[in-house]
Amino acid sequence: MEINQKLSRTDIILMAFCTGLIVANIYYCQPLVVLIAKDFNLTETVAGRITYLTQIGYALGLFLLVPLGDMFERKKQILLITGLAIFALLLAAVSHTFFVLEIASVLIGACSIVPQLILPLAANLSSDENRGANIGMIMSGLLVGILASRAVSGSIGYWLDWRAVYYIAAAICALLIILMARRFPQSYPNFKGTYRELMRSMFGYIKSQPALRETSIINFLAFAIISAFWTTMVLFLANPPFNFQTLQIGLFGIAGAAGALAAPLVGKLSDGGNPRKNLMIGFILQLVSMALFYFTGSHLYLFIIGIILIDIAQQAIHVTNQTRIYTLIPEARNRLNTIFMSVSFIGASCGSALGLWLWGQGGWALFCYGMTGITIINILIYKFYGQRKFTNGSN
Repeated sequence: MEINQKLSRTDIILMAFCTGLIVANIYYCQPLVVLIAKDFNLTETVAGRITYLTQIGYALGLFLLVPLGDMFERKKQILLITGLAIFALLLAAVSHTFFVLEIASVLIGACSIVPQLILPLAANLSSDENRGANIGMIMSGLLVGILASRAVSGSIGYWLDWRAVYYIAAAICALLIILMARRFPQSYPNFKGTYRELMRSMFGYIKSQPALRETSIINFLAFAIISAFWTTMVLFLANPPFNFQTLQIGLFGIAGAAGALAAPLVGKLSDGGNPRKNLMIGFILQLVSMALFYFTGSHLYLFIIGIILIDIAQQAIHVTNQTRIYTLIPEARNRLNTIFMSVSFIGASCGSALGLWLWGQGGWALFCYGMTGITIINILIYKFYGQRKFTNGSN
């Protein structure tokens, strides 16, 4: 039985707020790499594993848990998984070996997929006219959470210690459970099959929906770039000529938060016409940002401008693609989002690992060359799909 409530403006703002605070769990670790390396007596490159292990966990959670939103009542699923996130965060906080922290990092990622349950919930309860704008607003909350999390964790890690970050994150999730239980609307899906049938149907969508394939591939590479940047920039700023501490590095996340302001605008632009045009804007901004990073030298103002541009680019690509997939098959939004976001965060994990490898092989210059190459590949993919005629309601 379908029992769906309509969303008010207050509901959307609340969803954006909760989305930002929960997604932050994935990114708290990035500015803490240097502190964790010192605590466990590891090299910074080895300690950096937790960044991509968290993203691997997120991809696993997306693939295994998000599809259940097309089977079960979505609000209960959101509350349950947020409760599991509290356990994972506390495990990280009390870990006394790096191996336990690695396990906790995977679990944190897997249990932080709540934003990808909130987004289909919002899409399901939004009108066709407002869907892109609502998704854009929630994405703003998500992106502010991602970027502000780095500044917050860097500051807390500097003044207290890296474990305090995880304790505080667990407390925040506990408060959010109470808030979401009281205010989130209920939404019951129509899918009546088994979990096996649910998972099998996803592979059918991959075959039948060319727009889903295009958006997923492009997002894989876009997430690889942004994740590689935020992982590698910690090492860039912690070494000469800057020699910044965790507190100072974390503050650069504030510059990136400016890019999140573009998400609602991109969402509105994606509510009609040909939303693919926004993708090229994102690619161009990525190329410009990489040029600024390459020529930064000791000029931090170029670096800060590059941060703002690369995050605006990410919004242009991601919000556009996510809005497009939500127009394909309304009754399968959780499954489509599962495919799309699983591929995206596998890309993020690969990007973090690649960024660390490029840094080790040739420093910041080689990193900039590598990310420029990935952007060019994405443009070629965009051009390839642009020459094909989409069918099956794709756009």
